[in-house]
Amino acid sequence: MLQKKEPTICLNCEKPVKGRSDKKFCDDYCRAAYNNDLKSASNNLVRNVNNALGKNRRILESLLPQGDATAKTNHDKLIEKGFQFKYHTSMYKAKNGNTYFYCYEYGYLPLENNWYLIVKREED
Repeated sequence: MLQKKEPTICLNCEKPVKGRSDKKFCDDYCRAAYNNDLKSASNNLVRNVNNALGKNRRILESLLPQGDATAKTNHDKLIEKGFQFKYHTSMYKAKNGNTYFYCYEYGYLPLENNWYLIVKREED
């Protein structure tokens, strides 16, 4: 005698699922919504950090005039534009002991009296 199996319930909306016995979602929308919800919580920190790094890079790029190798700016101007000093992609310690902080190819060197030297790394 065949046993009747309980209907599968959609993991997203909890409605009965029709179709194959191993189907987990009632439609593509529920499948995508379920997977997006799973990924959004775990990737929230990564997304926020990447957004901050991208913004820092754009700020440094905007302060370095096209064609110039270096430029100077002060701490207040960086903060005013939304720069977050705690986020950078790398650090470079020069032979003279200066430490440059980079957001991708754009970097800054802290100077005296809250001034910063903005630089762009030369491509290899």
